Amino acid sequence: MAYPDDLLSDGERIILHKHSHWKMLLLPYVVLIATLGLGVWLVMLVKDTSWSMAGLIAIGAVALIILVWLFFIPFVRWRTTHFIVTTDRVMAREGVVNRTGIDIPLARINSVRFEHGLVDRIFGCGTLIIESASQEPLEFDDIPSVEKVHTMLYREINDNPHDDFVPQPPGQAPQQTQQYPPQGGGQLHR
Repeated sequence: MAYPDDLLSDGERIILHKHSHWKMLLLPYVVLIATLGLGVWLVMLVKDTSWSMAGLIAIGAVALIILVWLFFIPFVRWRTTHFIVTTDRVMAREGVVNRTGIDIPLARINSVRFEHGLVDRIFGCGTLIIESASQEPLEFDDIPSVEKVHTMLYREINDNPHDDFVPQPPGQAPQQTQQYPPQGGGQLHR
């Protein structure tokens, strides 16, 4: 599913768009298979009884509640979770009814690192940790191919410097467009 281009700034383009890793859906799919299997088995048991209609309705209602709660909701949550890297920022969006999101400008990112244990390495995913200048480190769990995403994000940050210098013709020193330290004697926060 492509991220809507009308939500991007002028000149901004998407470099990477991922959902959380499919391992988030392992338990919901186990619940789906177990519920359907148990439901069919219970229907076979109840179909020849005198209260079969009430039993079938009860089995169907319980199965529906379980499937909505433990399969459909996690699936929709997975489908509406987005991790996006553009030429200007890193974005995370999640939720259906209660939608949350965070944007981190690439210029504000101080460091990018990843973590993945044995299970994550088997599945090919991990946690991406981004430290920005103004916030606590942000952790994005279950990022597919986390090492590749880490390398790509690191290259994007370093290959597209967001500095405050205006390029000058050869032989001239670069000019600053912003005064460092800022007027008023405050500290520089980058």
